[in-house]
Order: sequence, then structure tokens, then C-alpha cells
Amino acid sequence: MKELLGKERPGLYRSRSGIILGVCKGLADYFDFSVFWVRAAVIFFMLFTGFWPIAGLYLVAALIMKPEPVVKFINVDDQEFYNSYASSRTMGLQRLKRTFDHLERRLRRIEDSVTAREFDWERRFNQNS
Repeated sequence: MKELLGKERPGLYRSRSGIILGVCKGLADYFDFSVFWVRAAVIFFMLFTGFWPIAGLYLVAALIMKPEPVVKFINVDDQEFYNSYASSRTMGLQRLKRTFDHLERRLRRIEDSVTAREFDWERRFNQNS
């Protein structure tokens, strides 16, 4: 299993602290560039290729890119859960439901084993009385 994600390259996310939708800052973080140069490149392309094509690509990128997680990932499982939840909320909720169903089954087994002895002792006590 992989260690902490701090040693690996983080995923491509929209930054929560960006100026306009966080696309430029997310790209800069992912490719390890200066945010200034990414924004300068976007403005340069907007000026020389026309406003609408680059603005359209920018909005499409903002819709496709997932927002940056609020809390840093501790391990790979956290990242997988975030990616499944961000891409499909129903899939993330189904995974969460399966996890809690599994925990509930384990808890019921524990309760059955604990309460079975108590029931058995009460039954023995009532028979001897």
C-alpha cells in the first residue's frame, strides 16, 4: 500500500483560493508553475485568439475539474473516496452506505453474542427458582 500522498503528485483540482473559479491556480499547482505565468498565458491567448474561444475553454475546464478538497488526504483510500464522491455523488453515497451496513452487521453479531449469555443466565435462574 502506498504511503502518505504528500510525497506523490496531487491530482488536478480547481483551487478554492483562486480568483475566477480557481482554474489557473489549479493548473499552476498541478504542473508546479507560477500562478502569475499561467494567468499571463491565459490573458495572452484571450487577447490574440479572441475572447470567446478561450473563455469557453476556461468555463469547460471549470466544469470538468473537481474542486480542491478542503482537508488534505491522509492515505490513498481517502483520495479514492473523494474522487468517487466528487465524480458521482450517488456512487459515493452507495459506498458510504455499504460501509455503514457492514459496521451494523458486525455490531449486531457482537450484540447477539453478548445478549445471548445474559438470556441464557436469566433462563437458568428462572428454572431453578
